Parts: sequence; C-alpha cells; structure tokens
Amino acid sequence: MSWLTEYVRPKIRTLFARREVPDNLWHQCPACQQMIFASDLAAGLKVCPHCAHHMRAGAAERLAWTFDPDGFTRIELPRAPADPLRFRDQKRYADRLREAREKTHLDDALAVAHGTIAGNRAVAAAMAFDFMGGSMGAAVGEGIVVAARLAVLQAAPLIVFTASGGARMQEGAISLMQMPRTVIAARLVKQAGLPFITVLTDPTTGGVTASFAMLGDIQIAEPGALIGFAGARVIEQTVHEKLPEGFQRAEYLLEHGMIDMVVKRGELRAVLARLLGLLAPQPVAA
Repeated sequence: MSWLTEYVRPKIRTLFARREVPDNLWHQCPACQQMIFASDLAAGLKVCPHCAHHMRAGAAERLAWTFDPDGFTRIELPRAPADPLRFRDQKRYADRLREAREKTHLDDALAVAHGTIAGNRAVAAAMAFDFMGGSMGAAVGEGIVVAARLAVLQAAPLIVFTASGGARMQEGAISLMQMPRTVIAARLVKQAGLPFITVLTDPTTGGVTASFAMLGDIQIAEPGALIGFAGARVIEQTVHEKLPEGFQRAEYLLEHGMIDMVVKRGELRAVLARLLGLLAPQPVAA
C-alpha cells in the first residue's frame, strides 16, 4: 500500500469527519434571534449581549444571583396534597406533577431561602415558571406563608420574585384560595414592621398579580417583563378598544405609576442591597 493510502487518506478523513457538537453549547435569543455561547449567557445572567433581552430564569438561579456567594440556605417547604381533586385533562394531574418535578428538580413552583445580600439579612422566595407555568396551587400558597413567617421570625425583609401564569386550574377553588392566603402572608410581614419587596419578572399574570405580587412596599420589575391580570386579547375583546403600544409591559406600568422602578438584572442585587440598607429595621442602641 502506498503512503497515500496509509497516511494521507486517514488524515483527510479525520479532518473532514463530522464532529459531535453538544446541544447546549449555544442558545438563541428569542428577541433578536442571535446565537449566544451558553457560557457567555450564563456569565451575563441570561441577558442577551446583543439586544439586552432578559430571558426567563429558574428559581434556583434567582436565589443564587441575589444572595451573597455561599451566604444563603434553602429551606424545605411543607408538602401539599398531591392531587386533591383527582383532576384529569389530557393526562392525570399527578402525572403532570411528577414530570414537572423530574424536569425542574423542585417539589413545586416555588423555592425559598434565607441569607444575606451584601451583608443585609433577608428571606427570598422565587417562583419557577418552568414548573407548570409557575401556576399557584396549594403548595405555592403555603410556601409564601412559610416565607412570610420565617421573615417575621428572623426580623428580616421578605423579597419575592414572581413568575407565573396565574392560578393552577387542576386544583380548582383550592388554587383560588391561595390568593387571600398570600395577601395575609404579605400583611404579616408588614404588621411586623418589615419591608416586603416584590420583583416582577416575565411573566407575572393572573391570580399572582391579583394578590401578593402587587402588594410590595416597593415593586420592582425587570425590563420588558409582561405584567397583568388577563391577556391583552381578552381585554381588547371586553372593552372593544385597541390597547396602547407596550400595554402590560414593565416600562408602561412604570410610566403609569403601577410599579416603582424597572431595574436591569445585572444591577438588581445592588439595588436590593441598597433598599435593604435603607428599609431594614435597625437595632436600637441601649
């Protein structure tokens, strides 16, 4: 065999052979369609470096971005009845719960932790939109109540990151009852003289907006976040009018006094730290 067969041909095959590329190496921005390295996206807190679009984030990521490094502890939330109505649509509710738990590694659409933010004590609850659309059922309602009680126990401010499509239809009236429960939870924090801060992320809609999400002493939103109760199309069909441009977006709500500020994700931790320093109760000198 010649040197062409033994040496050159294998080299050429190696050079032009198809290489396996990991599926998660790149991400495409849903706003500008640009491709972004996964490592660059993670370093930028899931904000597109091309158009500054704020992509949706998980509950665990929210907590890690907010608290001091190694400065927080996740708490275990009480378990709610798994399927109180034995609900079934295209599949059993119990099966949907199991699939969501396997996908997100969460028990339900909420994670709660306590720790420090730039040295300031705080309790934070973060909703997970990737868990059945962040829908609020009995488990989420109980989690908000637990977070409020923990904040009161520790005399620490409570911060809630909202991301939800509303109430969880598979739990019927039980899910609707979480609206007054979470309102009472917010009131517990306020009656204790502690700050209650809500951070509205994309999307915050339905029963979550109609309850605790809009009760913060200070209400912050991320740029471009969708915030509202009913969908824009439903509202247009009800009032028979064309809605304004950007209706239900964070910037529109800020302009009309519904929220206090719109803060970029990269600046959010510093803003929260400054607010906690100003609002958190200070120890009284003897």
